[in-house]
Parts: sequence; C-alpha cells; structure tokens
Amino acid sequence: MKTQLSTIAIFVLTGLNSQAHATLHEGIDTALSNGTLNGLLRYRYEQVDQNGIDKIAHASTLLTRLTYTTAPVGGIKAVFEVDDVTSVGNELYNSTVNGNTLRPVVADPTGTEVNQANLQFNRDAFTFTLGKQRINLDDQRFIGGVAWRQNEQTFDGYRAAYQVNDAFKVDYSYVYNVNRIFSEKSAASDLHGKLHLANTSYKVHPSLALSGFAYLLDFDHAAALSTQTLGIRLSGKLVNDLDYTLSYANQQEHGDNPNDFNADYYLAELKGKWEMLGWTVGYESLGSDNDVGFSTPLATGHKFQGFADKFLKTPANGVADWYVGFNGMVSGIKLAVTYHQFDSVKNHLDYGSEIDFTAAYNVTDKCNVLLKYAQYDAKELATDTDKVWFMVTHKF
Repeated sequence: MKTQLSTIAIFVLTGLNSQAHATLHEGIDTALSNGTLNGLLRYRYEQVDQNGIDKIAHASTLLTRLTYTTAPVGGIKAVFEVDDVTSVGNELYNSTVNGNTLRPVVADPTGTEVNQANLQFNRDAFTFTLGKQRINLDDQRFIGGVAWRQNEQTFDGYRAAYQVNDAFKVDYSYVYNVNRIFSEKSAASDLHGKLHLANTSYKVHPSLALSGFAYLLDFDHAAALSTQTLGIRLSGKLVNDLDYTLSYANQQEHGDNPNDFNADYYLAELKGKWEMLGWTVGYESLGSDNDVGFSTPLATGHKFQGFADKFLKTPANGVADWYVGFNGMVSGIKLAVTYHQFDSVKNHLDYGSEIDFTAAYNVTDKCNVLLKYAQYDAKELATDTDKVWFMVTHKF
C-alpha cells in the first residue's frame, strides 16, 4: 500500500511539475511574443565658445535608442533598453573621455550602453521595479535622469510606489549604483553607495499639492557628496492662469562626509499668462555653510540656473538665481526667453548673468526640431560662454 501511495505521489508531483513548466513556458512565450519595440533617433549639434579656451567645441552626435517591453503576465513585465551615441563627423569637442582637452566640454561621450534593464510588478495601486531604471522625482531638482544629455543617467536598485488614493502617493527607492552621463569609458561613470530616496505627495486641493522628501546619499568613493537632504514642496493654482511653487530643504553631511555643514535651499516661483503671452518669475537659492555649498549631484541640473551649466556644482559661497522668463506661440513655433541674475548667498558676490532662448517646432506628432541658445556673461565666477544647439528628435 505504501509503495502504491509513493508511486501515485510521484506521478502527481511529476504531473504538477510538468504543468508548472508548461505554464511558465506559455507565460514567457506570451510575454515575449506580445511585447512592444520602440525607438528614438536624436541628432544634436552643440557649439560652445568659452572665453579662456582658444578652440570652439563642435559636437555633432546621434543618439539611437531601442526599448523593448514585454507584455505583462501576472502583473510582471520586463524592460530592456539600449542606447548608442555616435559622433557624426570628427569629435571636435571634449567629451570628458576622448582627450580633446583643448576644446570646451560637451559631456556627450560616444559608445553603446544598456540604459535600462529591469523587471516591473504592478498590482492595483502598487508598483515595484527591480534593476537598472529611470527615477525622476518631483521636478528633478534633486533626483533625475539628466535626459538632456545624449547618455542618460539611470539608477541600479529597487523602487516601490503605492498610490494610496487619488490624492496620496508614497514612493521609496534604494539605489546601490548611479550610472552617470560620462559613459563606461570614464572613471566617473559610476557612483556606488547606499542611497535612500523617499518621496510622498498629497494633493490637498487644486490650489495646494504638497510633497515631502528625504534623500540620504552615502557614497562609497565620493564621501564629500554624501548628504542628508530633507525638504518640502508646495505647488498649485492661486487663480486662473496663475500657478505657484514653493520649496524648502535642509542639507547636512551624511555617511563618511568629512565636512561639517548645515545649508538651506529655497525656491519661490510664479507662472502666469496674459492673453497669449506666458511669463515666469522666480528665485532659487542653494545656500552654503563652512564653505560647503548645497549639493545636488543626482539632479537634472541642466533644467536649472541657466542652460550654460555654470552652476552644476554649487560654489563655496552658495548661489542665488533671480530669473524672469516669457514664452508664447508664433506660427506653430514655441518660443521662450529667460534672463538670470546670479549672486552668491554669502559675501555679496556678483557671479554674472545669463540669457537663454529656445524655439521648438513639432514637425509631426513623432518628430520635433529645437533651436537653443545660451549666453553667460561672467563677472566674479567662471568665464564668458556662448552655447548654441540644434536638435532633431524622431520617435518610432
């Protein structure tokens, strides 16, 4: 009898095992065969004329991106994305790795890399992502992908997000490596460490959306960048065509950071519209303490404090940015111009000023053209710099 039961059990387990294998095989086949493949082509020409460097930088590059996403099976899907950056013509610019140090820096090194490779689990209001992924939080002032650069910044780790209800969301990521924009050829390509990124958002009312954040960065080989940043952000609509954003954060040393400092961040911005003309006025301050400036090493820095990128690293005396901008549409072309005045937070320094201009046109719903210009007029920081960009982007 025992022998018969054992034989029956073996047959049952074998059958279940075969069924499980068949189900798994069927699931994988469904996920792969019903997946989607998307692509992007982005050609960009960037010219940089920087005082103090005799030669002008001419960066002509093409980004080719292929993204494959499997169909979800049991709430699980996979994303695999490859980026290739190719120089169109000679590399007449300093990519940070090509050795052309006699020309200004354009941080678009050539090469092919895996940009994303992750598994995603979605169930109702809960999302969990494991692997190499994009992480963009709030307006990307502290955590972002630097998507403007041809080689994007991505993060290795896991991320859990839960939409509690229509108004309240909780988002937490643990990151053990940051894949920076400098390509795998560079010693600065990775930032390893133990990074905790927590962000919550609550939409109280159309006039008030509130978010709080805590970013604890403990880098293995960049101790001076290890910080604890705690902050709050408020945004909303005051009246029709008048929006506001307010933000405050405090930053202190963290992990093995040898510095002792306590610096503050402030943002106050108003956006409005008068007939067909849009306008923006704002003030942003990254403070300083003990000659250490408030740092944002994981931000999409190009979005802030001028397109010339003179303040990607905050000066020891901090930086205050007063800015005003206007935008509108003319014959289908979206035009925008912004003026910045940069001063130190401490010691009353006039760093300089900058004017930025953009013109964007959608050729089709998948193709657009961008012309962009930045002129930085130096006073007590950096040097006079002119930058021009021409870019064509096509998605398929």
